[in-house]
Formats: sequence, structure tokens, C-alpha cells
Amino acid sequence: MARSGKRAAKPSTLRIIGGQWRGRKLSFLPAEGLRPTTDRVRETLFNWLAPDIYQARCLDLFAGSGALGLEALSRGAASCDFVDTSAAALRQIAAHLETLGAGSLGSCHQTPALSFLQGALEPYDILFIDPPFGQFLVNPSCEQLANPGLVAPGGLVYIETAATEDPPRTPTNWSLHRDKVAGGVAYRLYRNSQT
Repeated sequence: MARSGKRAAKPSTLRIIGGQWRGRKLSFLPAEGLRPTTDRVRETLFNWLAPDIYQARCLDLFAGSGALGLEALSRGAASCDFVDTSAAALRQIAAHLETLGAGSLGSCHQTPALSFLQGALEPYDILFIDPPFGQFLVNPSCEQLANPGLVAPGGLVYIETAATEDPPRTPTNWSLHRDKVAGGVAYRLYRNSQT
């Protein structure tokens, strides 16, 4: 993104907060709409996910910095697909995976979230939906995920929105498992009750 009259943006830092890469710091270039999930929210979320994360197949939709998917891999997830429309963001995630020796665990996909979901062939155990705020991307994603075969039976879907936004419209077979508000962020974890 051109920033006329300004110096290039300084890299920001992402810290892995738990698991095998705990304490590792990874730098990424800030971009418009990029808002990594805070350490505090991630810590709460992954405490919620602790019983389910090991060997889970994960999807980090609207991956951005990759904070959620990288944290999942650090804590024992089997794999993670990172989806974003930004080639630069995905290059950074791919570089982080290589730095961590996890290149075989993560795959990066440069495509709109809904297009990726339309072509997904296997169910995911844990899905992270954390799009840029105010762009009305959550409900269409939930509608797409209502299709059978995308969320594993008993699978978990994490949704992060601005606290001022209405709660997401989720499929009838998802039950709200946990939810919390921190500052201007509302975050919710749903479980797919379909068997």
C-alpha cells in the first residue's frame, strides 16, 4: 500500500504465548485492516480450546498476521490452512512457518474466504473467523459453513467481532460454548452439535 510522504511502516511483533514455541517473537508488516488478536484474548481463547487442540485440523480464515493459526500449531494442532487475500501477509506467514520449522504443518491460500470454503473438501476441527471489523464478512462465512462437511461433528468455531456489532447469525446446529468481551472486542466460541 502506498504511503506518500511517510516513511515505510515499522514491523510489528507477534508473540507466541503457549506451546512448543512459547515466547517466540515474529515480526510482520502492519497493513490496513490488520488487527492481530491480542495476547490477552488469545490466552483466554486457547485456554478454552485446550481440551480440543491436540492433533486438530485447523482453518485460519482471514489469517492476517497468522496469530491464531500459529498459536494453534504451537499448541499441538496437526495442521492449519491460512487463508487471506493479501499475498504479502501470506508470504510473512509462510516465512514464519519456515522459521519455526513447521513448513509441513501449514498451507497458505491466497483467495477470498468464501471462495476457499466453497472448494474445501474435508471438515475442520477448529476454525478461526476473525475478519477486519466493519466489513460484514462474518455472517456470509457462517452461512457458507452451514454446509455439511465443513465443520467436523463436535468441531469448534471461534468468531471475533467488534463489541458494537450484533452477534453473528450462526447455523442452528452451533451452540454457544463460551463468550467474552475485552475492550472493543467480542469473542465467541461455538460448538457444532451435529453428529
